[in-house]
Amino acid sequence: MADEVRQDKRPSLPILSRLSHAIVIYTLQYLGAPVLWYRDWFYPPEIPPDIVKTYPCRPSLPIRIFFPKSYDPKTSQALLPTLFSIHGGGFCLGRPNDDDEWNARFASMHNMLIVAVNYRKAPAYPFPTAIYDAEALILAAFEDESLPIDKTRIAIGGFSAGGCLTLSVCQLPSIREKVKPSAALPIYAVVDQSIPGDVKVTTRYYKPDLGAGVRAEPSDYLAKLAPVFSWSYLNPGVNMKDVRLSPYFAPRDTLPPHIFFVGVELDQLAHETWRMASKLAGRPEPAFTDKVGQEKPSAEKGQLILDDERYAFEHVDEDGKRSVRWLLVPDQIHGFDRIPKEWHDKESLEDAKLKEVAAQKILGEWLREFVWR
Repeated sequence: MADEVRQDKRPSLPILSRLSHAIVIYTLQYLGAPVLWYRDWFYPPEIPPDIVKTYPCRPSLPIRIFFPKSYDPKTSQALLPTLFSIHGGGFCLGRPNDDDEWNARFASMHNMLIVAVNYRKAPAYPFPTAIYDAEALILAAFEDESLPIDKTRIAIGGFSAGGCLTLSVCQLPSIREKVKPSAALPIYAVVDQSIPGDVKVTTRYYKPDLGAGVRAEPSDYLAKLAPVFSWSYLNPGVNMKDVRLSPYFAPRDTLPPHIFFVGVELDQLAHETWRMASKLAGRPEPAFTDKVGQEKPSAEKGQLILDDERYAFEHVDEDGKRSVRWLLVPDQIHGFDRIPKEWHDKESLEDAKLKEVAAQKILGEWLREFVWR
């Protein structure tokens, strides 16, 4: 059944659909630009990056660098384990700034250097431009002697579209052979573009019992935007099973030895991530009729579920050189730690923050105590 539901090639859409998608994405981009400028000028980030810099390879794409609070770059000679972070936004929207709070907290929580890279956006720059922008900036930062990067302890991670770019850029020979990331952290990532949207929305539960807020709605908010993002990023005729576009199909040897997948239960992307994690772990792949998570809300508010294999599992190869972990955040939606606070009701917002911090703790401990032990 899996092959029956997939698309091999990106179809060409009717002209009215193309026009509709163009109006939506260009409206979001051009109206969003002054809003972002206003926010940056009058409401600067509470936790700004320690450094914002550009490199000659991509002078229009500034990156943002975060040191741990305990680290003084002027006096310390210590090298830091490093996470390259890639932001989301459907390949069309978003900036590294969106992840400032997450990156700053993670840096200090786990005593790491965080380098938030950038990329040009579709539809002006469709697939695969973003992948090679991320590659160029990762290489530039990796070779930057002014940064205290421990080159033996490197990870690459990203959110949503950035999670897809994480798994894509990790396959490139330059990254595999020079940067040699030990681990990848795709977080609520796009991993299989060959699955049509009308199939994806059937693979998750909907939970009106959660009460108010967008997470209790009977539809997936991402389903409204996904067709616009897809039209913007993918030209007609693109191979939907290209491993740079759908990392689900990538050979295991082209990916980092250790991968930690984080999914979100009320997200149309969670099922494909669950399938990829299961595949790489040598577990039976869930069918498209097997919905991710559980039908009813979790009994424990603000808590992750670590004793149920639907929500958490780990596979380590016999020699210990490769591993796969899966973590499903219960009762939250795609981008739960990024979406505007107004989208949450009070209970949902509190639940999201507790689960965000709990997941960060697990991710960082996994890197330090297992991957880089």
